[in-house]
Amino acid sequence: MDTDVRNISDALAGITDQWQPRRLTSVNDYDVKVVKLQGEFVWHSHPDTDEMFLVISGELTIRLRDRDVVLGPDDVFVVPRGVEHCPKAEGEVSVMLFEPKGTVNTGDAGGARTAELQELTG
Repeated sequence: MDTDVRNISDALAGITDQWQPRRLTSVNDYDVKVVKLQGEFVWHSHPDTDEMFLVISGELTIRLRDRDVVLGPDDVFVVPRGVEHCPKAEGEVSVMLFEPKGTVNTGDAGGARTAELQELTG
């Protein structure tokens, strides 16, 4: 169990690459991740789990097949399991994610954007 204090702003300040989530901490069987996003990701779904987005800074659009959901700072949105979505950010966005351990960022799509979860350093 991680018993160190973690600061979200410090963690995000140390991230220089986009679409590469870092584990901030874990709670039971869930990872709390921080990530910076810019541009458009890939269409994907997570067949077995919901995915929660909490925008820390910037504006994130989560494209769904039937609508777009626009999130700003302090906004939270849960993509239900099995729902296809495609995150998109015109400018850089800082996000916190809550997902079960082992959740792959590209879900069922796979491909070149699949990132291995990295631990925060420092």
